[in-house]
Amino acid sequence: MLKLTKKADYALMAMKHLAEHAAGASRSAKDVADAFGIPPEALAKILQRLAKAGLLHSQHGINGGYVLARPAHTISAFEVIQAIDGPLFITSCVTQRGECDQTDRCNIREPLRKVNESIEAVLRRIKISHMREEVEEPATASPKPAELVTIT
Repeated sequence: MLKLTKKADYALMAMKHLAEHAAGASRSAKDVADAFGIPPEALAKILQRLAKAGLLHSQHGINGGYVLARPAHTISAFEVIQAIDGPLFITSCVTQRGECDQTDRCNIREPLRKVNESIEAVLRRIKISHMREEVEEPATASPKPAELVTIT
């Protein structure tokens, strides 16, 4: 099962929080950690990695903290996940080296590569500015169609 790490979850939560408070002053790691009940030490390391990746700016001093390095509508979920977890691969054969002891006999490498590309494309389309809680509609409303990913 494809699953984001807890660090990637925390990073996305922090980026969304910083985007929602972009008009104000910078936010400290402790402020963000307290808002979500995240261990402050863990979040501080995550925010440092996001800053190193160029997604956040770190400000030192009495009013220091973190702010988005770019507008939220230009930062994708893929960039955040990649900054924390590294490249996204659903299986080891989709990596740059892409070899295992089954390479000669494998019949699923290409379909899995396409799945991997589809997941990456969806994550690239999701921007931090789009990440918000969906308000649950009354049961009488027609359901919204799910986004479909076509693998060819």
